[in-house]
Amino acid sequence: MNAVTWDQRERIIALLAEASADPAVRAVVITATGRGFCAGADLRGGPQSGDRVPGDVTRMIRRGAQRFVSAVLDCEKPVIAAVNGTAAGLGAHLALACDLVLAAESATFVEVFVRRGIVPDGGGAYLLPRLVGPQRAKELMFFGDTLPAAEARAMGLVNRVVPAEDLEKTARTWAERLAQGPTRALALTKHLVNTSLDTDRATAFAAEATAQELCMTTRDAQEGVAAFVERRSPSYEGR
Repeated sequence: MNAVTWDQRERIIALLAEASADPAVRAVVITATGRGFCAGADLRGGPQSGDRVPGDVTRMIRRGAQRFVSAVLDCEKPVIAAVNGTAAGLGAHLALACDLVLAAESATFVEVFVRRGIVPDGGGAYLLPRLVGPQRAKELMFFGDTLPAAEARAMGLVNRVVPAEDLEKTARTWAERLAQGPTRALALTKHLVNTSLDTDRATAFAAEATAQELCMTTRDAQEGVAAFVERRSPSYEGR
């Protein structure tokens, strides 16, 4: 069920950092093979309760699940989640941190933490209220019920639900569309949206103006204006 091991987590974090730095990468898709998208963190390799000292869990969460989800939120390229099956716990938060979420009809989302007697980690209490509001977020987290893909879409957690056999094709189509876009403008747009709910209006407006100033220096912005004037489709390079 693709539970996240330490090695897998570090590899994905590194790949997302590389994607940010590589101009040739214009979009990212996170998906999985098998029955599940991600069953959450692999708890088998962690320290047992009798071996822990105060601070161990805090350190583990900050360096582990929170870094993992932050790597998606901070990636400078648009990130698509293609959820092929169960996304539970940290796996659900991994998907919900992505910029766009596609789900197979058979996919499910589960805030499984309450079933283990623990609080949601990996940014769950940060992400969910911003996506569905505090009341629905509490319902999902308090009960830990399995949420089918169609209900997740109706709730606003998923952009589109497709038949399982169409998931890879749809994700590729969306990624190709994003890859043909003005990559730096998309990165700045992502940053503005992700920070908007944590700032006041004056700060958000100032950030918007600064982002536009930066964006207007890119070749893609110049190409976009030229294409408009010349009445043709723009050809963006991601630079």
